[in-house]
Amino acid sequence: MTEDVVLGLGSNLGDRRGNLAAAVRALGEKVAVTAVSSIYESPAVIFEEQPDFLNLVLVGRTALAPTDLLRFIHGIERAAGRVRSFRGAPRSIDIDILLFGDRSIHDEGLVIPHPAWKERAFVLAPMAEVVPGRVDPESGKTVQELWRASAPLPAEVRRVFPPPYPEDPSSVPSEENS
Repeated sequence: MTEDVVLGLGSNLGDRRGNLAAAVRALGEKVAVTAVSSIYESPAVIFEEQPDFLNLVLVGRTALAPTDLLRFIHGIERAAGRVRSFRGAPRSIDIDILLFGDRSIHDEGLVIPHPAWKERAFVLAPMAEVVPGRVDPESGKTVQELWRASAPLPAEVRRVFPPPYPEDPSSVPSEENS
């Protein structure tokens, strides 16, 4: 059995677009990618004295259980050189499980839906592109309703690259190739 999953990806170190592309390809090993949003650039929100982030949202289906998906994601992050030195630290790649089916999970080390996704324009904007009708299992509101309630897009969060071609969602271009 597979379940729908919505993941948020961000990078602010090195070749940010290349890091996103590599993460999308790596996720494809265990997640059947069905959509990838545009890429948005935004400043950091927790520790502000660091480079801006590139962010996107990936939609797919997986047979992994939520805890297994989290372990898989942590492996991708480690392989990309992510070091968890402190909360909000700069990172080559950050992958968050935003939604997993219609589940609501509140365990130590795993909270789904992601606890802050509804408050972050750099998450809501790309989600509104790729899953506007998706219902938040906690509020009962759609992504589009949540986005409209937070709109307009803050000036510091801007769409910088269109989505990759739908026939190849892993084709996110790198910054070095643009």
